[in-house]
Amino acid sequence: MTLSPARVPGTGPGSGPAVRRLTATLYGYAFLDDFVLLYPVYALLFSDTGLTVWQISSLFCLWSLTGVLLEIPSGAWADAVSRRLLLWFGPLLTAAGFTLWVLAPSYWAFALGFVLWGAKGALGSGALEALVYEELDRLGAADRYGAVMGRARAAGLVAVMAAMPLTGPVYAFGGYPAVGLASVLACLLTAATATRFPEHREPAGAAKDVDACREGPGDGTGEGLGDTVSNTSGDGWARTLRAGLAEARGNRSVRGALLLVPAVTAVWGALDEYTPLLVRDTGVEESTVPNWLLLIWAGATVGGLLAGAGRRLGTGGFAGLLAVSAVALAAGAWVRTPAGIGLVALAFCGFQLASVLADARLQDRIGGTGRATLTSVAGVGTDLTTIAVYGAYGVIGSATTHGAAFALFAVPYLVTAALLAVVGKGAGEKRTGGRRAARAARTSGSRARP
Repeated sequence: MTLSPARVPGTGPGSGPAVRRLTATLYGYAFLDDFVLLYPVYALLFSDTGLTVWQISSLFCLWSLTGVLLEIPSGAWADAVSRRLLLWFGPLLTAAGFTLWVLAPSYWAFALGFVLWGAKGALGSGALEALVYEELDRLGAADRYGAVMGRARAAGLVAVMAAMPLTGPVYAFGGYPAVGLASVLACLLTAATATRFPEHREPAGAAKDVDACREGPGDGTGEGLGDTVSNTSGDGWARTLRAGLAEARGNRSVRGALLLVPAVTAVWGALDEYTPLLVRDTGVEESTVPNWLLLIWAGATVGGLLAGAGRRLGTGGFAGLLAVSAVALAAGAWVRTPAGIGLVALAFCGFQLASVLADARLQDRIGGTGRATLTSVAGVGTDLTTIAVYGAYGVIGSATTHGAAFALFAVPYLVTAALLAVVGKGAGEKRTGGRRAARAARTSGSRARP
């Protein structure tokens, strides 16, 4: 029995109220999820509470480590149970963490809050992508996934930019408690919005369990049904985890897509945390740094909006996108002038576009029931690579300027682009050889006819 959602006949890409409901819910969810007024000031909250730089850094490491440990188990869980359930439950965890931060500010309250925040991220990572892709696929609009997710990421960035100017007035009105309350309300609205997601799928293992109930010992009393149902969650979780990992091992295309996601996403995602330092090193006034950061985030937003058009890029075009973005990053950071920030914004535009396209490629190549599991595997790779970049930047940034460090981190993208170019060239030669062989066979066949 297939566990994939059946396609709805008579529907086309982008048509019908079902697609509009899905995309509207997704965009609202993405916006509210990032419309958190605590984002610009939580580091200040930690410092004002008396935490040292080392303690603040340890909180960030705990946050990342929580995501790494929970990413794959939560992805398998999303394949075994309702993905919508995880999407509305996760923001409630973040709301609880933010409440702790402002009501009982202390190192351990901050630590617990980051654990809850990391758990929320793990629950949503994989579950959201899998739900959206399979619902679009059911409606005959799977080819729109890249464009839809690109707009969703853009909505999240717009939310961050919208929250920044509001944080100051709210903080002036009521301090950290007011900012925390606004952030908790945003989390609650995010959870409420998640309940509007459509989900037409049978959790992995459910169909098998139902069949087992029908085919098992049946005396008409339903004996054995309780045991089957009680084991559904645990057995389904383990089964989907094994199935997802088996698909990655047995499918070279899936493995390549899994590796591409962290290769594209992790470096620029980590560098984003250091962009204020890069901007300040250009010599601009301290008060104007947020304005230059808005330019960089605007570039990333445009990259998300271009995902629909970028979907037509082949492997060679994707490699070219990475190469151009890497050169723009290196040049813009190296010159250490405000004008160079425009090139950094252009680079972030390309990297955001490439990140969305890499995710879309992965979703297109997954054919089994472990979609959320495999997406979470890619997320773990991204998290681990991001942590490595943090460590490397700490060493490099201490020994040189931030501009030089940013320029150096453009090298991994040039290497990835070169590898993709080789792969694309090999695939092109294979296709060309296949077409020549087919033409030769047709010619030979026509000559052999009497």
